[in-house]
Amino acid sequence: MNPLLLALLAAVAVGAAGLAFIPSLLGGGRAEKRIKALQGDLQANRRDANAQRNRDTRRKEIQQTLRTQTAALERKKKRVPLQDQLYQAGMKLKPAAFIRNSIILGILVFAASFLLQLELLYSVIFGAAAGYLLPRMYLGRRRKKYQNGFLEELPNAVEAIVRGVKSGLPLNDSMRLVAREAKEPIKSDFQRVLDQQSLGKSMQEAVITLYDRVPLPEVNFFVVVITVQSQAGGNLSEALGNLARVLRNRKKMKGKIKAMSSEAKASAGIIGSLPFIVAILVSLTTPTYLLPLVQTDIGMICLGAAAILMFIGGFIMNRMIQFDF
Repeated sequence: MNPLLLALLAAVAVGAAGLAFIPSLLGGGRAEKRIKALQGDLQANRRDANAQRNRDTRRKEIQQTLRTQTAALERKKKRVPLQDQLYQAGMKLKPAAFIRNSIILGILVFAASFLLQLELLYSVIFGAAAGYLLPRMYLGRRRKKYQNGFLEELPNAVEAIVRGVKSGLPLNDSMRLVAREAKEPIKSDFQRVLDQQSLGKSMQEAVITLYDRVPLPEVNFFVVVITVQSQAGGNLSEALGNLARVLRNRKKMKGKIKAMSSEAKASAGIIGSLPFIVAILVSLTTPTYLLPLVQTDIGMICLGAAAILMFIGGFIMNRMIQFDF
């Protein structure tokens, strides 16, 4: 065979072998890179799936904690005993002493009614009503006043805790700062939480005493945030900062509601006081004109019906200006 032809065939074979093997050798690095990139994508997807699964699990745990905590706190608001009502009003009076004072007040009203020559039945009714209703009304006003004072300072206390946590202080030290620097009544209540902790209770157990003292939604929010943070962790300063903004917005909303309902309150006060003012003026000008109302049975029945109707009207107007949010 011709040597030139053999050389040409050998060159073609070498070229074919080069075309067959050299690209695979040159592209091996890129293939490995593609494989590694694919493995990295799979690992990243697996990490994202695990992180999403962990977030979903944590979210479910937090939701369950919120439901459990809220249900437990709501149960405490129902059927509040007299001792708890006195405690929530900030009164150190014992239930037995409160009942004793109520009975004494009822006896005094009965004696005053009897001395005014009212019928014995009406004197008993007035005495029983005064002995039961007036102390309860006073207790309710004391509770409301205490709760309003607490809510007035709660946003400032939460913001003080946020500043303490952001500066690196533990939650206990931040609460101790509030118990030392805040105004009453929130100062004493936070000190009570610290006292509960010093007796061996956890923060989750000790902070519930705030809701026992002031059973309001705003305090429930604070208790739930502390409880969830203690169980599930998280950014406490961010959660409390959001809570402080919510509390201030609710405070602004209550102020707007109060301003908008002031006209209705003024109207209720004028309408409610008008019969008494007219009765006093008529008695001053004509003393004997209204005597049949208190000297005859029909007059007493009319007075009783008028009192019941005024009470119902005042109750309805009061409920019309109450907003739950």
